[in-house]
Amino acid sequence: MSQYLLALDQGTSSSRSIVFDAAGRIVAMAQREFRQIYPQPGWVEHDPKEIWATQLATAQEALAKANLKAGDIASIGITNQRETTLLWNRRTGEPVYNAIVWQDRRAEPTCAALRERGLEDTFRRKTGLIIDAYFSGTKLKWILDTVPGARRRAGRRAGLRHGGHRLMWQLTGGTVHATDVSNAARTLMLNVHTNTWDEELLNLLDVPVEVLPSVWPSSHVFGHTRAELLGASLPIGGVAGDQQSALFGQACFKAGTAKNTYGTGCFMLMHTGSQFQTSSNGLITTSAAQPTGTPEFAFEGSVFIGGAVVQWLRDGLQAIKGSSEVQQLAQSVPDSGGVMFVPAFTGLGAPYWKAEARGAIVGLTRGSTVAHIARAALESIAFQSAALLSAMSRDAVANGGAPVAELRVDGGACVNDLLMQFQADLLGIPVVRPQVIETTALGAAYLAGLSSGVWRNLDELSAQWQVERRFLPTMPRERAKALMQRWEHAVAQATL
Repeated sequence: MSQYLLALDQGTSSSRSIVFDAAGRIVAMAQREFRQIYPQPGWVEHDPKEIWATQLATAQEALAKANLKAGDIASIGITNQRETTLLWNRRTGEPVYNAIVWQDRRAEPTCAALRERGLEDTFRRKTGLIIDAYFSGTKLKWILDTVPGARRRAGRRAGLRHGGHRLMWQLTGGTVHATDVSNAARTLMLNVHTNTWDEELLNLLDVPVEVLPSVWPSSHVFGHTRAELLGASLPIGGVAGDQQSALFGQACFKAGTAKNTYGTGCFMLMHTGSQFQTSSNGLITTSAAQPTGTPEFAFEGSVFIGGAVVQWLRDGLQAIKGSSEVQQLAQSVPDSGGVMFVPAFTGLGAPYWKAEARGAIVGLTRGSTVAHIARAALESIAFQSAALLSAMSRDAVANGGAPVAELRVDGGACVNDLLMQFQADLLGIPVVRPQVIETTALGAAYLAGLSSGVWRNLDELSAQWQVERRFLPTMPRERAKALMQRWEHAVAQATL
């Protein structure tokens, strides 16, 4: 029996493919970046054809690097940007518009109108989400309302298709239009209690159900790839939105376990079990990756600008030539010198939800240098994440649980030891980095491996998870508390 899994990791700034073996170890990896398109302030788009081309190329390259044939692969797992929104013609595959990225804020007027109608509780009760332009339903409405002819063509006869999984549609030669529950839960259109599209919500957003994909558990054989793409027809056996996939890849299967992914944004999730719970502290409730048809949930907080602040230092401020230089520059000063950097370039996400906020650097003096700004930029990632964990722990206690005891971390920026130590200091709990930090792709591989028989159950997956380094807090708690108070003051200045 084949014992290798191919994970397709379609991210915000790049497409990656990783081959894993049955021990969850990386065998080979390939990655290609693609363009970020900014038509106007607050708008972010991707070219869907570029996404497909880069993803397919990395899959072929990863297999070649691993010296494997398609027949050696037991199954394919897919993980993807969740709220990035796309509508395409089912006959031709042609997109009717660019993919509107999760960071995009153009749908805020639609959200404001829904909030003015007093519909927050309706959406929160059925979806676990708040009404915000972050989620894909209002982006889809914008495409249908704005792109000439889109709404007319969206009905059953003309056949437009929506979803983050045009990738699956293309891999299967246009035969499968499907998604998993963790992706569907990010649309503002799925009733997460029943895992079905909700007629009332579709009517409120004026979205025809015909454009939407079928919804399945995250570990499920969705279909098979066209043989000519990779050399054989392979089952697609696992699908999950990137952050739920990372939660799964971190072996956070039980209530109270939590992870934070440090990528373009930062995304913290805490598993809450099979019971739907609502937050009183600015978090959302989301469907976790579900191996079976039984609903499972998590609290989530999303930071819109995490590692992207380092990209801004490189491309906007031109303070560094490469992202890898930021740690050395930040370590050249003992602290930020009183500088606070609130990177609210596209507003603030959880727990603040301030769409009108904009980036701010405060606390500057004549003694401030670019090194202080670089350190403040790195620290901003930890400050935002600490605000999330504080909210998460308060919600956990309010729902009869305990505060989060440790935070498992992954994503590109988690390799930055300075950032991870500062994160542990702010939180006052251990920050734990696993041996395999590509947990987003690993989660997709785990889900695919479960459906194909590579692994029998979750206990086998839990046994594979291993620690690479544990960062323990060393900062006095009073000092950490004072720093968080200064951070909250800076946030208030950014939202005036």
